[in-house]
Order: sequence, then structure tokens, then C-alpha cells
Amino acid sequence: MPIAEGQKIWMDGRLVDWADAKIHILTHALHYGTGVFEGIRAYETPRGAAVFRLTAHLERLFRSAAIYRMPMPFTLEEMVEGTKAVIRANNLGSCYIRPIAYRGYGEMGLNPMTAPVNVAIAVWPWGAYLGEAGLEQGVRAKVSSFRRIEANSIPTAAKACGQYLNSILAKMEVVEAGYEEAILLNGHGFVADGAGENIFAVREGTLYTPPTSAGALEGITRGAIIDLARDFRIPCVEKEMARTDLYLADEAFFTGTAAEIVPIREVDDRVIGEPGPITKKLQQKFFEIAAGRDSKYDAWLEHVN
Repeated sequence: MPIAEGQKIWMDGRLVDWADAKIHILTHALHYGTGVFEGIRAYETPRGAAVFRLTAHLERLFRSAAIYRMPMPFTLEEMVEGTKAVIRANNLGSCYIRPIAYRGYGEMGLNPMTAPVNVAIAVWPWGAYLGEAGLEQGVRAKVSSFRRIEANSIPTAAKACGQYLNSILAKMEVVEAGYEEAILLNGHGFVADGAGENIFAVREGTLYTPPTSAGALEGITRGAIIDLARDFRIPCVEKEMARTDLYLADEAFFTGTAAEIVPIREVDDRVIGEPGPITKKLQQKFFEIAAGRDSKYDAWLEHVN
């Protein structure tokens, strides 16, 4: 999905013109993937733009940086304010937000410890990641031949730049085969997640999702859905899942900041069907909360103004 050019990007504590947000060709992260990032969304609400679980996302960014031994040059509070400032500077209501911390220019080679850590935050309008039709009718998914990276090879608890090559390979494979999204199994053959999303299945009224130990990222939207399921008294179980658990599911869906809540109507050409009642209930509530229409969950929104 193309990026719509904006006006300003927050770089290392100051707003710069979009066209001037540049890095050196010898930036360490460009060569070795030494960066960590977040995907966050802001939504239009009756009180103006509000960011969904902003602090939780940025806390995860700091955890990712700690895993990769990257000392953050800004505090959590400064990053929160920087995010709000760049949204205001671009005069956006709803938008996608990409904070990134990366090893910059000044060191080459496999030891990055003397390379500086730079930070940037960009925002732009971004629609439904898997399409509006996908949100309403569900998507066709396929299990990729590429396995999810193993946690003792590259830590799956971090949202790091280089490790997304794993997801990119899976995504390209299934899109070329005519599907909308990939599902990755881990090295033991159990379901890990989607290419860029967590995954849930419903069977006989119970919600199932792989544990983070299976290789799934500890998704912010994933956590929100688990909380909503508890509030709706829908049983939710974290367990290792075989691909056949998806084939036999009554309902299935992806969750993620970019994807939001996307039903899955097919897996490997096994028809699950149209979005089911639990999927639709959770999806509807999620969008109500994001739009500021449920005061019970006001704490999940951080208003820009």
C-alpha cells in the first residue's frame, strides 16, 4: 500500500520537512537490520485524533530496544509527546504511526555497539491493510513453506527490523499464489502467527490463540482482544495449535495494528466461512473503542490534543 507523502517527520527530537528526513547510505541498520520499530494507529473520535494504546506500544518499543542492547536517547514521555506533535504537525485525524529506533551512521561491521542510536516517528494516512473487503468478508490465507524464526536464533519477543525478512518471504510466497495473507508455523510445526498479525480461532464457543512461546509476537491488539473476550465472558485459551486446528475452526481471524481485526474465511483452501458471531462481536467492539464510542475503555485511547 503506497505511502501518502506528509509534511513533517519527527527525527531525533525535532520536526523536519518530509523531503529532508534522510539518513546516510552507511547507516548501520540499512546494512544489518539493526533497528526496532512499532506500528500504531490513531483514530478519529468525537474529541479529535486519539492514539490506540500509545504508551503500551512505546513500552514495547523500549523492550525491543533493550533486547538488542540499544540505549534509547529519549524517554518514554518524550516519545509519547513526539508522537502527538508529529500528528498535529501533519494535521491528521486518523493515521498510521511508525516510530523506529535504529543504529545509525558511524560504525560498520557486526559489532554495532559504538554506532549511535537514532529515533524517528513518521505518520501518514493508511486504510485497511488487508482491504475493506477483507474486514467485512474475510481473507483467504495459506500456510507458508517458510517457518517462523526460532526465539533462540532471533528473539521473537522483539519487533526488530531485520527479522521481518522472515515475514516478507512468507508474504510474497502466498500473494504470488493468489492468497491475501500468510500463516507461519514454527520449527515444531505449530501455528505461530500471520506474516504481520497474531491469529485466533474459535471452536465451540472458545477462543484459541498461540502462546508467545510458539513464536508469536506479544501483540498489543492481541492483548486487547484477550481482554475483550474476558469482558464478554468468552473463554480464551492460549495453546499450541496445529494447522488442522485452523482447518476445523468455526471462525478464525487475524489481529494487528495494521490489519486491525480481519476475519479469515479460508485456510489452505479449506473453507471456514463468512465471519462468525464471535469474530463480528469482537471486531465491532474494537472499532467502537477505537472511535471513542465506549467510555468503559477510554484508558485505551490517548488523545492528541
